[in-house]
Amino acid sequence: MIQGSKATLQITAGWREVLAAAITDPAELLRRLDLPMTLLPAAEQAAKHFGLKVTAPYLARIRPADPADPLLRQVLPISAELDEKQGFSSDPVGDLAAMQSPGLLHKYHGRALLLATPACGIHCRYCFRRAFPYADANPGRDDWQQALAGIAADADLAEIILSGGDPLSLSDQRLATLSQRLAAIPHVRRLRIHTRLPVVAPSRVDAALCAWLCSSRLQTVVVLHINHPREIDAEVAEACARLRDTGTTLLNQAVLLAGVNDDIDTQTSLSERLFEAGVLPYYLHQLDRVAGAAHFEVSDARACQLLDSLREALPGYLVPRLVREEAGGTSKRPLQGSVDS
Repeated sequence: MIQGSKATLQITAGWREVLAAAITDPAELLRRLDLPMTLLPAAEQAAKHFGLKVTAPYLARIRPADPADPLLRQVLPISAELDEKQGFSSDPVGDLAAMQSPGLLHKYHGRALLLATPACGIHCRYCFRRAFPYADANPGRDDWQQALAGIAADADLAEIILSGGDPLSLSDQRLATLSQRLAAIPHVRRLRIHTRLPVVAPSRVDAALCAWLCSSRLQTVVVLHINHPREIDAEVAEACARLRDTGTTLLNQAVLLAGVNDDIDTQTSLSERLFEAGVLPYYLHQLDRVAGAAHFEVSDARACQLLDSLREALPGYLVPRLVREEAGGTSKRPLQGSVDS
């Protein structure tokens, strides 16, 4: 399958270089986007608590001189992040309680989640793991031994989910080795990868990544994280095509965010654009109530209204499931809207 996609593997910048050149200085971000420097004091203060990081490919999709741009809103630190809000915590979905060994989380029957790396290509301001203690929960520290032993000991585990951070921040060699070791466990059948790298650094989907995805005996699923239709440009669509050529199933999960995608036109356009790129809308998450992200929250009533409007506007296969993750839950809880799904 990979041979058929060689013509599309014309990538202009190596993904490591893209990540290494990511903007981490709020002043530089404001300069590059022609934004007022009056935003700088708040941005610098908020970035002390959770650093800024945004790549050049993502930056190129942000409208210059527009402080309200929905893509900018996802990456620019602002003073609202410093407000303390009741009900918002450092571990809103109960990751720490679900951790069986460093970096190995087991919440739901039949699948476990492996925090492959703390590194990301972008720092989303609503990230529910923005305060996660990665230094104390690194499963790669012992070359995955403890995590793999835990997976091998649980015959009910059919699917392993690689998360982070962003697992595609790891090298192809390291990912291929981990995939091979998981594939050697007989009861593991599927490998799911949650990632934003094909969006913020499309060149990450290179020949080496596609080669090991093709070679694995495991069924592979890539869950992208795309919140707005303008995040899907031609390069992202081409990266999705390369992933599809490996036989990988592509899904998307978005987060419902005030001022970003909490309107019917944006949500409809997002589902349509995803499908054009060969990606099936999967989940629309209500915000995980992490400290520092309260300004992104959309009420359940508003979320359910949007869900009803999406059902009226789109065929069922383009309507994502509106869900909330709750600490200690046995599954993600659906929010149904006013009609049956």
